Amino acid sequence: MKRKKRRMKQMKQKLIPVIVAVALIIIIAGITVCYEMWNKYFNYANTQADLNQYFNVSTEGEAAIVLQNELIDTKAYLHEGTYYLKFEDAKELLNHRYYYDSNEGLLVYTTATDVYISTIGAGAYEVNGELVYEDHPITYLEDGQLYISLEHMRRFTNFSYEVFSDPDRIQIRNAWGDVEIGEVKDDSAVRIKGGIKSDVLRHVDKGEVVTILEKMDDWARVKTSDAIIGYIENDDLKDIKVTTEVPVNDAIAPEYTCVHKDYRINMAWHAIYAESGNETFDSLVNGTGTMSIICPTWFALDGNDGYFTDLSSADYVKRAHDRNMEVWAVLDNVNHPVETYQVLAYTSKRRRLVADIMERVDTLGLDGINLDFELLKSDTIESYIEFVREMSVECRKRGIVLSVDNYSPEGGANFGLAEQGNVVDYVVIMGYDEHWNGGDTAGSVASIGFVERGINLVMQEVPEEKIINAIPFYTRVWKTNGSELTSEALGMEKTAEFIRTYDIPVEWDDTTCQNYGEKEMNGTLYQVWIEDARSIETKLTVMSKYDLAGVAEWQLGMESKDIWPVLDAYVKH
Repeated sequence: MKRKKRRMKQMKQKLIPVIVAVALIIIIAGITVCYEMWNKYFNYANTQADLNQYFNVSTEGEAAIVLQNELIDTKAYLHEGTYYLKFEDAKELLNHRYYYDSNEGLLVYTTATDVYISTIGAGAYEVNGELVYEDHPITYLEDGQLYISLEHMRRFTNFSYEVFSDPDRIQIRNAWGDVEIGEVKDDSAVRIKGGIKSDVLRHVDKGEVVTILEKMDDWARVKTSDAIIGYIENDDLKDIKVTTEVPVNDAIAPEYTCVHKDYRINMAWHAIYAESGNETFDSLVNGTGTMSIICPTWFALDGNDGYFTDLSSADYVKRAHDRNMEVWAVLDNVNHPVETYQVLAYTSKRRRLVADIMERVDTLGLDGINLDFELLKSDTIESYIEFVREMSVECRKRGIVLSVDNYSPEGGANFGLAEQGNVVDYVVIMGYDEHWNGGDTAGSVASIGFVERGINLVMQEVPEEKIINAIPFYTRVWKTNGSELTSEALGMEKTAEFIRTYDIPVEWDDTTCQNYGEKEMNGTLYQVWIEDARSIETKLTVMSKYDLAGVAEWQLGMESKDIWPVLDAYVKH
């Protein structure tokens, strides 16, 4: 018995170390599992994010851009110690009014009062005959790409920029308002994503102030003072408040003042194709009632060097002024062979054209200029808008009106309406040619739907007090013979005579708000959507609804006499 007890005691003594070892293994395993669980779910990662990758900066001299509170794809470029933007990026992000003349190697910037011109690669610009020097090149050209200096742009554009390194990045601000800010409670970290395992973008110290961009349940999206955008826990922020940013307002930006008539405008174009046409003035304006502005088609581009033909008459201006009528002379690109791009895309030609027109303005005592540039190709529109800006400067200096004719946007053409609305006095909608000679469909010249849609589209970009809607004094007689479609434009009286002569039945069409007639004669179908006093009155009623600046008419001499009382009622309304 004693021997058995001794053996049992010896076995227990041998088992104790095993049990202890197993227990220790279990405890260590448990600790390890707990540690791994804690480390996986509760321990904050401290891995530093690759900031070059985060900012997508890989080339020396390249800098990321944070615009307001967003990291954007656009980059800035360091050149001779100064940061530059690609020209197209600069226009899109900061200031669309810069113009690059690639033909003559010039950068042009036009304000309300002056035109600033610099040679590409130069460190100076010319304004009013004087050179102004800067301490760096304003622009540089590399591999066909134009770059423009941020520092130079600040002269004419209200924005601020701040440069940070490691990696190179630039904070740009060109909009200001109320922002939410907060103070960091204790040393913490801003992470790529909202989670404790997300890589660290930057450690932030106690007391640092961050801009709060968005607050979620547990995390906030913030921007640090050195333009790093990431996430921090809400519990790490205190003293959250709203503050108002101080805007930058030190750029050269004269106000675009405009001539505004304190009456409803009634203007008509006087088509003059020879000097003798000036002699028709009195016969055409007699009985025109409230017509206050006449636009003779005097000046027409001729050739590609910026010169124009001139049919003007000082006596004509005097006779108009004697009737208290203003003269807004027309400059067009439609009466002579001309490649408009070849004129407007060269700064020297634009400047000569503007100067020569202003010489005629001064000599004749004109009250305004009406630009009628049509059929512009897409590669010409930017140069055309620059021409309009430069013309506006000289008109503004003289206190005369600059008006610009435009197709109705209903047809899809847009020659920079928004910018025209900023810089000119009046934008004229040519609210006709809905269907035109050479088109493949017979139809109205100006149905009421076409007119109203055009007005609405222009009003999206131009204030109504600057809009003049033009109406037609003519009708198209359409002829369909088999597959052949032709048309002829007739004035109102000749249209009425045509209807009477051929006994064409007409009736009011509620869709177009015009009298419509058709008749087949000798195998040819004749169709006519008639412009008359009733159709014009309907158009004027729609125009009154939108409180536009006034009405224009193409062309003087094609109207019937009963039109003028209708126009008078509109003007006096």
